[in-house]
Amino acid sequence: MKRTHRKIYTMALAAGLLFSLAACKKGYLDVNQTNPNLTENPPINGLLAGVTYKSAVNVFSAGNITSYYVQQLASPNAGSGSDIYDDVDRSTTWRYIYLNVTDIRQMKKLALERNAYEHLGVADILEAFNMSMLTDLFGDAPYREAWSEGENLKPGYDSARAIYDSCLSLIDQGVAALNLPNPAISLDTVSNDLIHNGRKAAWLKTAFALKARLLNRMSKQSNYDPAAIFDALGKAYASNADDAQVTRFESLSLWNGVAKNNASGSLDGWLSATFVNALNGTTFGVFDPRLPLITDTTRFGDYRGTANGVGRTGSGTDNSACALSPNGYYSRGGTPLLMLTYAEMKFIEAEASFGTDKARSYQAYLDGIAANMDKVGVAAAAKQAYLSNPVVAVGVAAFTKELIFKEKYVATFLQPETWTDARRFDYRYKNFNLPTNAQLNTFIRRVGYPTSETSRNAENVPAVGSLADHLWWDK
Repeated sequence: MKRTHRKIYTMALAAGLLFSLAACKKGYLDVNQTNPNLTENPPINGLLAGVTYKSAVNVFSAGNITSYYVQQLASPNAGSGSDIYDDVDRSTTWRYIYLNVTDIRQMKKLALERNAYEHLGVADILEAFNMSMLTDLFGDAPYREAWSEGENLKPGYDSARAIYDSCLSLIDQGVAALNLPNPAISLDTVSNDLIHNGRKAAWLKTAFALKARLLNRMSKQSNYDPAAIFDALGKAYASNADDAQVTRFESLSLWNGVAKNNASGSLDGWLSATFVNALNGTTFGVFDPRLPLITDTTRFGDYRGTANGVGRTGSGTDNSACALSPNGYYSRGGTPLLMLTYAEMKFIEAEASFGTDKARSYQAYLDGIAANMDKVGVAAAAKQAYLSNPVVAVGVAAFTKELIFKEKYVATFLQPETWTDARRFDYRYKNFNLPTNAQLNTFIRRVGYPTSETSRNAENVPAVGSLADHLWWDK
């Protein structure tokens, strides 16, 4: 199995390298990338491997930023910039997303030339997925000019709202392309589609799942449209089996690498006290059976986290605080990198229906918890005990929107979507406080532009007053 994983991983990276280098000649991403020995006419299914794999990697890259902001993770080092809202340079994440969209656009170009409609549809969906993730971090960004012909090293910026609208259009275009008959080339069913293994029906569900997510992004806006969300949800996931995820890696999945590094003394992947206390019974008075499937007990025989901004209290290697376990669901070998899930869809349904059909909302909330517990492997008896606990099973009359966000916070562990939710919810989680020595006097709302932009494209980079500035959908 390890050999198979290596083959797939190497194919994906090789494809991505070839296309990134070939497609960006003397362009925005890097004027020095061109290698004349690399092919400019690659096999389309090889490109598919690269863009599906790297889309999941970008979720990890973004999640490794945002999980500190939502206090699921905490640094073992006091005053770490990731904890205390320093304007840390995020050039790597920015660059990874743009390089992947470059590859996606190369796949789209080949798909149009070869009447490969299924690849065309996947390309549109993945471009929407990656660009929406980028703008949810940074806000306004280069888009229309980022891939223009010729040498444009200083592209103008599009508004995040305009990119959001483009993402919704891309999803609709992707669905239309997937539904075109008789593609000249079909998606590779085994080795190259690392998300859905070439299943067109699965990609259609993912398109609508992404659409539901993006439509729900508008919850603070006057044109928030639950009916449109329900329409998308009805065509999205029906079970955990539909989830968009990548499970094939060279040897270590990325969060497994974090856990293994920590176990070997390179401290990383420590759990925040906020998150641990939300699950160990301290904050809500009920023990969440997902906690032992995420981390291990400390040397004290209990579950305790690290306060954000404070850093470790022990030596760092004495097992005095919880971290991602090399055997935990999210961080064991081969564990999936989750992109969109059925559980998330149920919580979107719960939120969208809360104002008009509270009974439906309550049932969707319970279904979302159950789906995530099934996903991570909670035993049936433990799942039922949790779902029956009066702290969780409050009944329709006592049901609140706060409970939806509380449970979605757990179900979207390590995913950048959790930070989107935190901002839409105005960080109103119980016992959620500013990190110690925070550089802002309120919660962080955006990421600063990377130095790769401010040093090279400064005249176009929008001014950022503060990392507490709200993005357009957060106002």
